[in-house]
Amino acid sequence: MSENNLEINSQLLLGYIAASGPSGCFNDDVEKAMPNLSNEERVSAINHLISKRLIDIYQSGSKLGYKTRAPENEPADLAGADTEEKIVYGIIKEAGNKGIWMRDIRLKSNLQPNVLNKVLKSLENKKLIKAVKSVSAYKKKVYMLFELEPDSTLTGGSWYSDQDFESEFVDVLNQQCYRYLIELRQKHESDPSSVKKGPLALYNLSSAHPTQVCKFITDLGISKVPLSDEDIRTILDTLLYDGKVERKVTLGGDFTYRAVNPLIDAPGLVKLPCGICSVINECHLGGSASPLSCPYLKTWGEKPIIKVQMED
Repeated sequence: MSENNLEINSQLLLGYIAASGPSGCFNDDVEKAMPNLSNEERVSAINHLISKRLIDIYQSGSKLGYKTRAPENEPADLAGADTEEKIVYGIIKEAGNKGIWMRDIRLKSNLQPNVLNKVLKSLENKKLIKAVKSVSAYKKKVYMLFELEPDSTLTGGSWYSDQDFESEFVDVLNQQCYRYLIELRQKHESDPSSVKKGPLALYNLSSAHPTQVCKFITDLGISKVPLSDEDIRTILDTLLYDGKVERKVTLGGDFTYRAVNPLIDAPGLVKLPCGICSVINECHLGGSASPLSCPYLKTWGEKPIIKVQMED
């Protein structure tokens, strides 16, 4: 039996059992009400519903019966809801804080689009669920329980604001984390007592755990949102890929980071602020933005490229 057929049979069976009331129904009743289902299909659907904790099985004399399972910690607003709302609520609840696409809800519930839209709207109005936009697909929405905080894979974490990547904020964090590691290394390399302890001890003293760097950034007060050690680790890893720091594995399997002296300076073009400029496509001589009037380039040290343009 295909997965899709199993879901359809399970939802039909669940609907019939729920319509039978709190006392449920017997196996004989199910056979008569759903004659199109083979014995194998019926057993598979029942087992599927039991595994999802949607129905309970009980014995009454020699008869086998089924009844819908009372949802655990069911919200008061859902107590008088119809079967469709309870099914959709259960599917969304199962998805957790990563949410679930509307298409997947439709496939799992087997509801028609117009019916599903009404159910979702009703649950949203009751503040039982909410729609959240994902940074990976900003035109689509995922649904989750109203009280849950979206997973960072949806919101983009600390680096996104209203689905926009905060490149300037990341650049500032990069600079400040690197500054902390540079100053830490210089502090110990210029301290005779640290040097006397030997090369290995000096290396360890010059290295920092993400927790230390995170505290430094927090004390600076440059972030409007609380940053975690994992956030700072991400920033430190970008410095690692840039060749500005090195990483060492500790005995506990964690990492520490230490500033290094790059073998060669980065090419001038790499250092240009144009790489993160939002109007670079409009920037040209005589344009609304021009390299001759750019305030960022004016503070960027030597500018041979700009001098050539001025001569031309």
